[in-house]
Amino acid sequence: MGVIDELVLNNHMFARRRGHRHLDVSPSRRLAVVTCMDSRLDVFAALGLELGEAHVIRNAGGVITDDVIRSLALSQLRLGTREVLVIHHTDCGLEKVTDDSFRAELQKLSGMAPPFAIESFTHREENLRQSLRRVRSSPFIPHGDGVRGFVYDVDTGQLVEVHP
Repeated sequence: MGVIDELVLNNHMFARRRGHRHLDVSPSRRLAVVTCMDSRLDVFAALGLELGEAHVIRNAGGVITDDVIRSLALSQLRLGTREVLVIHHTDCGLEKVTDDSFRAELQKLSGMAPPFAIESFTHREENLRQSLRRVRSSPFIPHGDGVRGFVYDVDTGQLVEVHP
């Protein structure tokens, strides 16, 4: 049995325990969280959130890309969120690669240059500030004033705010 098979069995047990309950599609706290896909960050536990309280948008590095802007625009304009919490973290994998080297690796693997930006970085706080600027300056995000950024320490679980 593979890992996915185990997870599907876990889901069957989860669904039986949970039973049927409907949560509204609009987050009750009117919050969207953008963070990294890093498996050491349990967003709901770290922030004390429950299901249905916030949208959580994850990608490599928790960077604000065009697709994140798309998701935030839908979150705000159609689903009522008003605040955005952007979380980067210590010991991030994107700090361990460069755009050029990873782009070359992908090109060698596939025979073509990737059409997407890698978004690697060496200065976490400055990268977070850049992400905050991207959200605040986007014409598609009507509530850009409610954006704050934090760095999550993967060893302690502590959030530290980074001011723009």
